[in-house]
Amino acid sequence: MAAGGPVDRSPRENTPPRLGERASGADDTNAVDTRARFDERARMVERQLAARGIADTRVLAAMRSVPRELFVPESFRHAAYADRPLPIEAGQTISQPYIVALMIEAAALAPDDRALEVGAGSGYATAVMSRLAREVVGIERHRVLAERAAERLQRLGYANATVRCADGSAGCSERAPFDAILVAASGPRVPAALLAQLAPGGRLVMPVGGEHFAQRLVKVTRVGDDEFREEDLGGVAFVPLIGTEGWPG
Repeated sequence: MAAGGPVDRSPRENTPPRLGERASGADDTNAVDTRARFDERARMVERQLAARGIADTRVLAAMRSVPRELFVPESFRHAAYADRPLPIEAGQTISQPYIVALMIEAAALAPDDRALEVGAGSGYATAVMSRLAREVVGIERHRVLAERAAERLQRLGYANATVRCADGSAGCSERAPFDAILVAASGPRVPAALLAQLAPGGRLVMPVGGEHFAQRLVKVTRVGDDEFREEDLGGVAFVPLIGTEGWPG
């Protein structure tokens, strides 16, 4: 997943578990939710998210329920709830918790939504989104990340989420339309392919701007067949979106 952060500083009938409930089928050996880790997540939600203005109670509960330490390399698990991005495989990073929550809150996921995440990385944000939506499709261009994320989500019981290896800038037309699309990398513009895959009323949240200067996080809502409303959510810094409708690789 991209390193995002503010500049200033059979699925259970495809129904996600109740918020706060551990994903069904989780591996007891690797996913034991110790009291200490639960307390760390609770502090992260309170101090890094709620204190900064994340107000959607469903988003806060989803962030509290997903064990971030299981989506980072073992050598960084001690820092899983730090207020910063962390490195993962393939030279990529997992975004800081605040930016994950900010983007998901802006996407306004509803329980019956189908969602797409571009730049799924280790699958952390995909897992969080799966607690809020009926179905989540993740796209990751690095095969090693895509395969490990897909295996991890399956092992931990996030049965309504999948990750595939593909060019995320082109979206996933065969699974479209999507009620929400989140992009965890910055492109020169919002890809036309992603706009075309938004359902009526659908929301897209992504950073836009060059890779060597401040970018803007934008929210685009489809309000008509060929009509979109754009909002500026502030300055961010993400890795570049590589692909046919992004930056050249």
